[in-house]
Amino acid sequence: MKFSKIKQHIYSKIASGEWPENHPVSSENALANQFSVSRMTARRALQELADEGLVIRSKGSGTYVAPLKSQTSFMAIRNIADEIRARNHDYEAHVHTLKQVPASLQVAEQLGLEPGAPVFYSVIAHSENGLPVQVEERYVNPMVAADYLRQDFTYITPHEYLSAVAPLTEASHQIEAVTPSAQVCDWLELTKPEPCLRIIRRTWSDAGVVTYAVLTHPGSRFVLGGHLTFKP
Repeated sequence: MKFSKIKQHIYSKIASGEWPENHPVSSENALANQFSVSRMTARRALQELADEGLVIRSKGSGTYVAPLKSQTSFMAIRNIADEIRARNHDYEAHVHTLKQVPASLQVAEQLGLEPGAPVFYSVIAHSENGLPVQVEERYVNPMVAADYLRQDFTYITPHEYLSAVAPLTEASHQIEAVTPSAQVCDWLELTKPEPCLRIIRRTWSDAGVVTYAVLTHPGSRFVLGGHLTFKP
């Protein structure tokens, strides 16, 4: 699609450093002329980039490159590796833990299991350009994803694997600001605690509850945004 070519052009300018933070981005008219598209198409490309947190649009003063923090879309469930690569940045995963554990009372309640029942547990730090931007602590129902512990999560993400074996039908979210524990600071490579955003997520497939996950993002490396369209 033509608007995707405009987005890729701007991605490349930002990723290469040619357009640093706060650099002005070409106007809708300029992009429309450059790519031989309508102004509406150019506007769509810029709006999507703004929704992704890569640019900031200001009425009357134009569009500018946003501070290059990690971002994700509000309430969307997306593959973090794809989001990072879409910004032409390097993605890497470090698996800290991948094992079977007995379900605590809280985990059992979240997964609909009996306390003490075996569950799969993983801790993975997702990095963008060598810097951790998310720690994913995930508990998985073995009855839904029996081969979870056999996966190489440096090659595929849990999201990719689970989407293949237990396609998502429902999800719930709880979002809160937290001060990270010493362990989370270590996983995120923070030299000292800083405000973090924590997303607690449960997901379901047709087979039942699949996972209970806690996603922690350092505030200095993360932007949460989105764009909603309301129909009358």
